[in-house]
Amino acid sequence: MRIGLRRLFSVPGAVLPGADAGEEAVRAPRVRNRVLFGVLSLLTAVLVLVDVQTGGELRLVPLLVVVPALVSVFGTIRQTAVVSLLIMLVVTGSHLSTGGSRGDVLTGIAFTVLACCLGIGASVLRIRHATQIARLRSAAVALQRQILRPLPILTDQVLAHGIYTPIEEDRLVGGDIYEVVQSPYGTRVIIGDVQGKGVAAIGAGFAVLGAFREAAIREPTLTGVVDALEDAVARHNMFSAQTGETERFVTALVLGFDGGDRVEAVNCGHLPPRLLHGGVAAAVPLRHTSVPLGMAELSHEGRVAERLDFPPGATLLLCTDGVTEARDASGAFYPLDARLGRWAERAPYDVLTALDADLDSFSGGVRRDDIAALALRRAVAGDPARGGAAGYGARRSAEAFGGR
Repeated sequence: MRIGLRRLFSVPGAVLPGADAGEEAVRAPRVRNRVLFGVLSLLTAVLVLVDVQTGGELRLVPLLVVVPALVSVFGTIRQTAVVSLLIMLVVTGSHLSTGGSRGDVLTGIAFTVLACCLGIGASVLRIRHATQIARLRSAAVALQRQILRPLPILTDQVLAHGIYTPIEEDRLVGGDIYEVVQSPYGTRVIIGDVQGKGVAAIGAGFAVLGAFREAAIREPTLTGVVDALEDAVARHNMFSAQTGETERFVTALVLGFDGGDRVEAVNCGHLPPRLLHGGVAAAVPLRHTSVPLGMAELSHEGRVAERLDFPPGATLLLCTDGVTEARDASGAFYPLDARLGRWAERAPYDVLTALDADLDSFSGGVRRDDIAALALRRAVAGDPARGGAAGYGARRSAEAFGGR
């Protein structure tokens, strides 16, 4: 996932082959394994040399039967088999050269063969499990990408660029969501984060997205859209409870653009947007922040829409907590507002490019949560046609990353 085209303006429709992912998961550590095999080879040579120098009195060579077990932890099946064969030859030669009763020699050889076979078997089981996990993980991420639309998205009111990086660590597939819909009432935008991880979180996210795509066109008010989302999450949780699944809530920020200098917003427990304008980047204060979707029954206050400034030439940045909660090696959180100030005068696409690269550098490439961010600006004359928006993003991405 370090390749730019899979991060920036990634295309959700691209299916990730499970078999390839499994093989890649197994092959990835091979370079560093060379060092470990070098150490094991040196250890084997030292033990054999000591055994020879002492005339077999110390009997250290039989201890090499543990080497196949060690190799099975990090090596491939072929590597484990080769090491096991070498160990069997070395240990068997040692038993035959040092003499002893026939029973002792045969017992020592049999034990060596058994230990080596167990090491090979352990390697087979480990790699089979790793391949299955990689396939499941790849399928979950492919499903997640099918749910979300490719970026950028152009409507009559806004041009939305974005980055989306799903975490791909076994069950930790997350539930970040986003959508941009052109409606009779303007452009409606949502960015959200489903509580929890795994395929169940993707299911909850799909319920919210499906409801948003319908309600954004049907409902004349933004609060009406959010009420429809609340009902969708409540129904999803009801079905989850019936099947024994965990009920979930969804933090979300829903925006409405009508082409004017102000944008309407309903915040359901989500991070506030950031406004980049005039060389300054700052969080937009929201006076009314309601409970997340799925928790309305716990609050006595209805959700309220408020209007935010959106001057010409400004960029609104929306993101999930995968950005603000990214950590460096010392455990410090990513200083989003401080970093955005450096890029406040850049175009939306360039802000996201810088943000993605800076996040990767800050966290050392270790992502612990999904990362989703949208950069919104007013649509202006000269923007690419709707049908060519995705191609526009792909071309810009390829230019920025130089085929990396």
